[in-house]
Amino acid sequence: MNLFRNLLFWIVLALAGALVAQLLVQDPGYVLVRYGGNDYTTNVPKAILIAGATLIGLWLAWKVLSLPFAAVRRHRKKQARARLIDGLDALHQGHWSRAEKSLALAARSDDVASIAHVGAAQAATARGDAAASAQHLDSLSNAGYPTTRALAAAELALAEDRADEALVALDAPAAQPLPPRGLLLRARALAALGRAGEAYGLLGALRQQQAVPAERLSLLEAQWAEASLREAADANVLADRWEALPKPLKSEPAAVAAYAERAAALRWEEAAAKSLEQALDTRWDESLAALYGRLPIGRLDARRGNAERWLSAHPASPALLVTLARLARAQGQWPQAEAYLHRALAQGANSEAWEELGHGFAAAGDDARARLSYANALRAARGEAASELPGRDLRQKIFDEAVVEERDEHGMPRLRG
Repeated sequence: MNLFRNLLFWIVLALAGALVAQLLVQDPGYVLVRYGGNDYTTNVPKAILIAGATLIGLWLAWKVLSLPFAAVRRHRKKQARARLIDGLDALHQGHWSRAEKSLALAARSDDVASIAHVGAAQAATARGDAAASAQHLDSLSNAGYPTTRALAAAELALAEDRADEALVALDAPAAQPLPPRGLLLRARALAALGRAGEAYGLLGALRQQQAVPAERLSLLEAQWAEASLREAADANVLADRWEALPKPLKSEPAAVAAYAERAAALRWEEAAAKSLEQALDTRWDESLAALYGRLPIGRLDARRGNAERWLSAHPASPALLVTLARLARAQGQWPQAEAYLHRALAQGANSEAWEELGHGFAAAGDDARARLSYANALRAARGEAASELPGRDLRQKIFDEAVVEERDEHGMPRLRG
């Protein structure tokens, strides 16, 4: 296509030249130039040639006169690029002082000023000179790069846990509109300041502009969703944020736990329990099963009924057994709670089960076994072997050993029979 256009241009130019030449042959014209009392006459073709030769001569003279200046400019650009490369390499290797010096010199060239000032600011920050870093960043604004300055300042501030300063830099009017990387930095700053709900609201723009890979964006979405639920100021805000979550996130353990715990704290007990129940019915998770027993939301009979229903499908779940023990003890049924806890320990329960045993023994007035249970909780937390509780007869010990004798195809313990 370019070849066709070029060919057409030259054909048209040749035709135009031929037409002009034909006209001049028929009537060469007459040109009179009067200057300084003298008359100069010629025809049009000669006048055109003289004018063209004069212009070419002036152009050649200008080129000859400007050669030294052009050579100086080329030398400066080459020197600036060399300093930039050397400075960036020194920055990568951790030679902060050398990097800052080279990059500061390179920044004198407008062609590489933006990247050189950013690198110099990073080098100054790395060697602990905040004043020099700020000076390099301010030079970016003076050189006409306000957005670049905002991004560099925000990144350096976030690296030092100064999210408020990062947000101020990114919200500067001169830095708007923010590029994709600026949106990501702003979302990170908002999340760090406890405004994860606003950070979550930027996900659409981040996804549209492909600011981060899809896999990492999914991780950020889950993190900010969980944090935004925990930050909800009241039940209405919590409900709105929960309803706005995509369906897959509503079954993610971290998000469900955040919603349930915040709902329980806001005395929204029904919503807290229902969220956990729906999540556990959809996909079993040990952490949510444990949380179901820990939440201070009442509804003991209903929760225990659900836990016993789940136990038929998950008989070897340590978390579920501890939850049943908590609910039974809350209902004043310590013997049943103790049986669940021993069964949980046989299934590999952690220090939580020992601690619950200690609470139960202490409430029952059995101080000796309570102290031993609390000690075992500490040992289990440190990965040490627990001491045997006194008072367990042979039949009970055989049962404890039997419940962990078989394991399923995933290596999880299961009950016999």
